Amino acid sequence: MLALDIKNLHKHYGAHHALDGVDLAVREGEIYGLLGPNGAGKTTLMKTVLGLQRPTSGSITLFGEPHSRALLAQVGALIEMPGLWSHLDAVTHLRLHAKLRGVPLERIETVIDQVQLGEVRHRRVAKYSLGMRWRLGIAIALLADPRLLILDEPTNGLDPIGVREMRGIIRSLAAAGTTVLISSHQLSEIAQICDRVGVVVAGRTRYEGSLQGLAAGGDLEAGFFQLVEVAGAGVR
Repeated sequence: MLALDIKNLHKHYGAHHALDGVDLAVREGEIYGLLGPNGAGKTTLMKTVLGLQRPTSGSITLFGEPHSRALLAQVGALIEMPGLWSHLDAVTHLRLHAKLRGVPLERIETVIDQVQLGEVRHRRVAKYSLGMRWRLGIAIALLADPRLLILDEPTNGLDPIGVREMRGIIRSLAAAGTTVLISSHQLSEIAQICDRVGVVVAGRTRYEGSLQGLAAGGDLEAGFFQLVEVAGAGVR
């Protein structure tokens, strides 16, 4: 079954076509990498899936059903770093979000364990590293126990230790049954964690499938840049 099925999706801003015919199929239980150069339309695509922007045309199906607000309750997301209060700790943040969403407070300990913030749960966010802040953002996204988790550049700005920790968290979530869609332009990171990938260039899907199928002569980077060059869109 597909967790997310996107067909011929368009999003136009006047004459600018941010999305110009995107097709993606994300299978339940997999880690799916959404690749593309800056300005390719990745963030616009994710915001459209989340109902934050209205598509111009095309279709989005979630868990086998037409896209709806009710189904979005089963989707968690971290598109940008959420607003965090520096004087509050992780537990207080999660309690506030749980009450706003009507989520049982028992979920707090579960998500803290999932993102490995147990040792710093009562530390003020002002003293958190960037990696800890990202993990708290993911914990907030996980509160409602989503079937699909969408993450936009979750390793951006992290040091090697933070990247490794984030990779482990994402793998553990998938192992527990959560479908994960990750947007990134870091090919090496996607290669280490994703089951399949989709490449979006200039608002269109240029490739979807295995990493092996994307590689040119065994070289993943070469295959990616060939797609970009064929599309006539330079990486900015």
